[in-house]
Amino acid sequence: MRRSVVPVLLLVAAGLFVPSPAWAAGNTLTVNVGTTVRPVTHVASGGLYAVDTGTTVPQALHLNHLTQPPYGVQQLGNGATVPCCDGLQVAGKVTSAGAQQFWRLPDIYKDFPYKWVSWADWESKVRTMVNARLGATTATNIDGYELWNEPDWTWNTASAGTFNAGWTRTYKLIRTLDTVTPIVGPSISYYNHDYLVSFLTNARDTGTLPDVIVWHELDNDDYLNIGADVADYRAIESSLGISPRQISINEYASPSQIDIPSVAVHFMATFERYGVRDAERAYWYEAGTLNGLLHNNAPTSSYWAYKWYGDMAGNIVQTVPGSWLEGVAAYDPTRKFVNVVLGGDSGNNTVKVNGLSALGSQVQVTLVRSGITGRTTNQSAPIAVSSATYTPSGGSISVPVNGMNAWDAYQLLITPASGAATWQQRYEAENATAVNANRFSSSSASNGGYVGQIDGSANMRNQSFVDFTVNVPTARAYTMTVGYANATGATATQGLAYNGGAFQTISYPATAAWGVFGSTVSTTVTLKAGYNVIRLAKGSPNYAGGTGYAELDYINLS
Repeated sequence: MRRSVVPVLLLVAAGLFVPSPAWAAGNTLTVNVGTTVRPVTHVASGGLYAVDTGTTVPQALHLNHLTQPPYGVQQLGNGATVPCCDGLQVAGKVTSAGAQQFWRLPDIYKDFPYKWVSWADWESKVRTMVNARLGATTATNIDGYELWNEPDWTWNTASAGTFNAGWTRTYKLIRTLDTVTPIVGPSISYYNHDYLVSFLTNARDTGTLPDVIVWHELDNDDYLNIGADVADYRAIESSLGISPRQISINEYASPSQIDIPSVAVHFMATFERYGVRDAERAYWYEAGTLNGLLHNNAPTSSYWAYKWYGDMAGNIVQTVPGSWLEGVAAYDPTRKFVNVVLGGDSGNNTVKVNGLSALGSQVQVTLVRSGITGRTTNQSAPIAVSSATYTPSGGSISVPVNGMNAWDAYQLLITPASGAATWQQRYEAENATAVNANRFSSSSASNGGYVGQIDGSANMRNQSFVDFTVNVPTARAYTMTVGYANATGATATQGLAYNGGAFQTISYPATAAWGVFGSTVSTTVTLKAGYNVIRLAKGSPNYAGGTGYAELDYINLS
């Protein structure tokens, strides 16, 4: 969080102050369905202080990652009168939403900017927070301790010494208590080349490199800089001989941007395009509302941009912006759905979509928009714009988007004109929540990706599992088929549970090789209508642990 932001040119409409880009009609957003960028993981679907104990978290958003305050939080952010959003208290909600969370340790302090007391005080607080985490034997979703927040202006050098030395001291203290949970940072308030060179050099030389590199993108034009920032950071790693870290932008968007749906689309597109692992909406106003996606636990207009983004499955595909007309798109080959979320220009514009041959001779194109209600007015449903049947020429169509409002987000959904799936049956492992496991590519895998190294079973910090959030039309028993590989030479087992219920065992006979797919096993699961969470685990709370090892390609419900 940061209190001082210098906005660019502002304009007032609908009661909102928003940045005003050089909007102009006549632009084209190009979507290349045949050019894969990465698997869908909903990179930008997260928030800072987004979830409180009273928050209803819609599973439809497919939240990716959150930054929450730690156990014992005292922070009173943005005028709050009582602390909120304790990471332990909301851990169950975070898990059911399919997300992971960092703990922002300095939010144990009441004030922001933080008021340093002493090293004895800080180290006592750190021990209390880490020991609370170690005692939380069912909390599997705490995937990082964030050692400080925006030290480039909140660290008290006069009283605490340099931040680099403070980082090293705090890092080493935590590692005497917890050798497993990742440590993340430095969480500077904006991308700063010289700061990161100094920080990383010290971290390399003291053996205290962060497991995930973190910085913030909070100024009005920051979505224009993300590609350059990521490239510069990678160059720093290379120059210092540091292996690549995953990148978290755990605060994004300025106060004047946070409730503008089209600005959210710009951030989504650039985070996906440039390889960011996760990104969290900034906390400028009230906590526990998914940062303005909910008002009184019901959708605002911005919610719909994230709902459409959450609906994406399969692979993120290439988009080429036209002026301020930007978009993020995904292709689900099992349903033959192309899902484009776009926005940023006014007037009459066009979306050109290439690579549609697999969808048949005709496609159905539906266009809706989010509205621009802001954070304190609900928008119960998206607003219909148009629906039409198109005949692709050379696999391409051009769809007019007329009368655009530059603040609105729009969804363009393209499906086969006949025979389109009525509900999603196949769920790719690489699109699911993979905890203490890793995503890989394989030409034999469904959609080209799978999850492997599902190996941990010792305790809640390193237990390995994959959570699939599925959406089914009716309450009933479903046949669940699992695509897998198991090259151990013997039958392997994992635990299967759904919606927090009891575990049963699922067995995987041996297959020819790792990363080579085509083998399946089937079982029966009884699901409720709507959203369900299905877990396949090598290790998990309330499960003794699987035997051997197996890689997961997909699950299919029928």
